[in-house]
Amino acid sequence: MIDAIRISGFGGRNVLSLDRIDLPAPGPGEIQLRHLAIGLNFIDIYHRKGVFAAPLSLPSGLGVEGVGEVTLIGDGVAGIAPGDRVAYVGGPPGAYATARNLPAARAITVPDGIDSATMAAMIFKGLTAEYLIHRCVAVRPGDRVLFHAAAGGVGSIACQWLKAIGAEVIGTVGSGAKADAARRNGCDHVIVTGSEDVAASVRRITGGKGVRVAYDSVGADTFAGSLDSLAPRGTLVSFGESSGPVAPLAVASLGAKGSLFLTRPSIAHYTADRAEYKAAAQRLFAAMADGTLAPPQVTTYPLADAARAQDDMENRRTQGSVVLLP
Repeated sequence: MIDAIRISGFGGRNVLSLDRIDLPAPGPGEIQLRHLAIGLNFIDIYHRKGVFAAPLSLPSGLGVEGVGEVTLIGDGVAGIAPGDRVAYVGGPPGAYATARNLPAARAITVPDGIDSATMAAMIFKGLTAEYLIHRCVAVRPGDRVLFHAAAGGVGSIACQWLKAIGAEVIGTVGSGAKADAARRNGCDHVIVTGSEDVAASVRRITGGKGVRVAYDSVGADTFAGSLDSLAPRGTLVSFGESSGPVAPLAVASLGAKGSLFLTRPSIAHYTADRAEYKAAAQRLFAAMADGTLAPPQVTTYPLADAARAQDDMENRRTQGSVVLLP
C-alpha cells in the first residue's frame, strides 16, 4: 500500500484527497520507484480543474514530474537497475504519491551532486525553458525577449538562460515584491503588470521596435499585450493560461499587427522522442553544472498538503519552484 493524492472529480482544491491504494508490480517496459521529491506544476492544476481532462480517467492521480529511487524493473527494461536515482517528466499522471510505476522511457538518470529536491524543482521547468528558448524559438545573442512571470518557476530558469545567451530580457511580474527576484534572474528590465501597460512599456524600452519573441504562460490577462509587444514578424509563444483561457483570435489580426507568428507548444511534443528528451536533459544538466543556471528557490510542502500547495501556486503566493516531499 502507498499514500497517493487522488481526484474523483474535477474542480477546486477540495477535490484532492489523500488515499491509501495498492501498487501492483511494474508491467513490461515499466519501472517502479520510491519518490524522493515531487515537482508541482501548473499543468497539475489544469488537470484538477478538467481543463486538460482528456488524458485522465477518473478516479485519477495527479502530477507528471518527480525524482525517485528505482525499486523494481519490469520485463524488457534495460539500462536501469534497482537503486538508480532517476528523474522524469511526463507519462501518466501519478507523481503525487510515495511510490509509483512509470514507463522506463521517461526515466532520466540524475547526475551525482544534484540533490533530489533541486532536481524535482528543475526537471520539468528546466526542460520547459530548454525547449522554449532553444528549440521552439531559438533565441540569438542580441534578441529582445519578453518573458511573463519572470519570478516564477519556469521564468526563473528561462531568464537566467536567456541572459547567458546574450538576449536583452524584459520580464514581467505580478507585484513589486517580485521585481528584485526577476532582476536576479537576469532581467534587464522589469514591468509590474497591473500597474504598468505592458505593451506601452515594451515599446518605450525598445525605442518603439518591439521584441522578437514573447513567452506568455499567463494567458487571458496578458495575451493581447504580448501580441502588441512584438516587432514585425515576431513570435508569441503561448504556453500556459494561469489567468484563464485566451479568447478566440481573428487570424487576420496577425497580419495586421506585423505578419506575426503564434504557437501553442506542449512539452509533451518536445520530449516525445527519447533521444531528443535525453539530449534536452543533458543540456539542462550541463547548464546547471557550469553555473549558467543557479539553484532555484525551492518551497517545500508535505505531500499531504498538496491542496494548500496548489492553492498557493494558483494564487501567485509562491516564488521559484514548489516541491512536495513524500
